[in-house]
Amino acid sequence: MTAKTSDALVTVHEEDALGVITLRRPERRNAMNRDLISQLIAATAQVSDNDALRAVIIEADGDTFSVGADLNEVTAVLKPPSMLRARKEAELGGQMMRSIRDIHQPTVCALQGVATGGGACIAAACDFRVGAADCQAGLGEVRMAMNLMWHALPYFVDLLGPARAKQMLMSGALFPASTLASWGFLDETCDRQALALTVRTLAGRFVDLPPVAVQMIKRSINRYAQALGESVMHMDHDQWLLTASSADFQEALLAFSEKRKPNPQGQ
Repeated sequence: MTAKTSDALVTVHEEDALGVITLRRPERRNAMNRDLISQLIAATAQVSDNDALRAVIIEADGDTFSVGADLNEVTAVLKPPSMLRARKEAELGGQMMRSIRDIHQPTVCALQGVATGGGACIAAACDFRVGAADCQAGLGEVRMAMNLMWHALPYFVDLLGPARAKQMLMSGALFPASTLASWGFLDETCDRQALALTVRTLAGRFVDLPPVAVQMIKRSINRYAQALGESVMHMDHDQWLLTASSADFQEALLAFSEKRKPNPQGQ
C-alpha cells in the first residue's frame, strides 16, 4: 500500500487484486495542475506494471470528481520562454490520456459530482465508467473559446457516436447521469452512497478471468478503435495554442474571473 504524503495529489493502494488510483486535491475540486497530471501518469505506470493486480479503479476524493484543468496553470502555460517549450508543455495531457488507456488491466472510473473538461477526459480514457445518480459530465472548453485537446476527441466519438459527441463538445453543457447512461458514456449508475461498492463489483468481474486473455483483448480493441485517432489528433495541442491566442479566449478568461457571461466576437 502506498501511503499518502502531504504533497501527494494522486495516491495508489491495493485492495487484494484491485489497484485503486485516487485523485486527492478536493480543496480545489480536483482541478488538474501539472503536478497532479504528472503524478497520475506515474500512478498508471505503477499499477500497470504490477502483475498481481487484475483490474484498476480510478476515483477521486471529495464531492467532485474533477473540474478539469486548473485555469491558473492554463494561463501560465501561455507564457513560456519559447514556442518550443509551449508545445512540450501542451503535450502533457495527451501523455496522461495514453497512460490511462494503456494500463494493461481493465479500468473502471468512479464519477461523483461534476466531471468536466479534463475530468471527463480521464473517464473517457478508462474502459468502463460508473456514475453516481446525481453526477454530471461535460466538456466546457468551447465556452472558454478553446478546442478540446489532450488527443481526447476520438475517445468521445468512439463512446457516443458523432452526433452526440458534437452535442457534448460543441455545447459546453453539463449532462446528467441519466442522459450519459442512455448515450453509453456511463456503463452503470447508482446511489452516491453505493458508488464505491458498485465500482468494485464491476472491476471485480475481471479478477477471476484469465488475465493474459483479458489484457490482450483490451489492447486489440483499443488499437482497432483508435487507429484513426492516433493518426489525425497529433496536432490538437497546436490548435489549442492557436485558440488560446485569440481575443475570444482572453474575453472568456476575464468573464470567468468576473463571474459574468462572455461576449465572443470571433476574433
